[in-house]
Amino acid sequence: MEREEELLLKSLGWKGKGLIQCANDAVTNDSHPVEASDGQQAKERKKEGYLRFYIPKFKYIFCDMDGTLLNSKSLISPTNAEALREAMSRGVQVVIATGKARPAAITALRMVDLAGKDGVMSESSPGVFLQGLLVYGRQGREICRRNLDPDVCREAFMYSLEHKVPLVAFCQDRILTLFDHPLINSLHEIYHEPKAEVMPSIEQLLASADVQKLLFFDTVENVATTLRPYWFEATEGRAGVIQAMPDMLEIIPAGTSKGNGVQMLLDHFGATAAEVMAIGDGENDIEMLELAAFGVALSNGSAKTKAVANVIGASNDEDGVADAIYRYAF
Repeated sequence: MEREEELLLKSLGWKGKGLIQCANDAVTNDSHPVEASDGQQAKERKKEGYLRFYIPKFKYIFCDMDGTLLNSKSLISPTNAEALREAMSRGVQVVIATGKARPAAITALRMVDLAGKDGVMSESSPGVFLQGLLVYGRQGREICRRNLDPDVCREAFMYSLEHKVPLVAFCQDRILTLFDHPLINSLHEIYHEPKAEVMPSIEQLLASADVQKLLFFDTVENVATTLRPYWFEATEGRAGVIQAMPDMLEIIPAGTSKGNGVQMLLDHFGATAAEVMAIGDGENDIEMLELAAFGVALSNGSAKTKAVANVIGASNDEDGVADAIYRYAF
């Protein structure tokens, strides 16, 4: 019977696993991506993931990276990587939608062999980057770029110098700053971003490249009690203030969001939000989850993000992306 199913699926051009083979795998394959702390729960979740009908429910999965696809060590787990491969094998297009620059996303994916022509992303792949301020379409062609008001950038860097608060500017594939700092170095060493270039002055920094977004670093407490309220008021009507991470504050062009970037890419594809499942965790993911037909907020996410999601999934340290894909995508 399994042989007959295989021949039928091949005649239909299907490249994924058949239902019979999936069922067999669920029983015999102990390396299935979805894991659980309890052995019996793990077996049940394996069966649940594989015994679904093999036509995917969604054509696209838009996935955030920091705090979502990446665990607390800023790495993609083998379990999450295998789930993405399984989704792609079933005809789902996985699209990265992140606050990261494109080189950082590619670096993280390359570590689990998911970068390149047959992976999730390459420089010729679609994607949403820098909170939707840079959007690349088919063949990696740029279809949108939004720049931050230079006056806002100037004020922010003056504040950075005066208060000795680390600040960087994201300029497409470059990161610029005015002084070295361990927190700035962590962008490259931990978060895979391009190494920050130290510029000699504010004016030279602004003259060297267009700035898409700014990122402040501070303690969680200082971000919440000082930086966020100050910059929310100082940039009112000129820029937006968002948080993807508790110890970082981002300033982006007014009226922009990751959700806007996702919608722009869907328009480019000729697709609709009804075909989309989205997975995220931070406040910067809210509009994306609201837009998607099915939004998953991971349990480590912000309360505001969880409030708009269809379901709350496992955490990023519990392979939340894989869990969401096996439970809801097929």
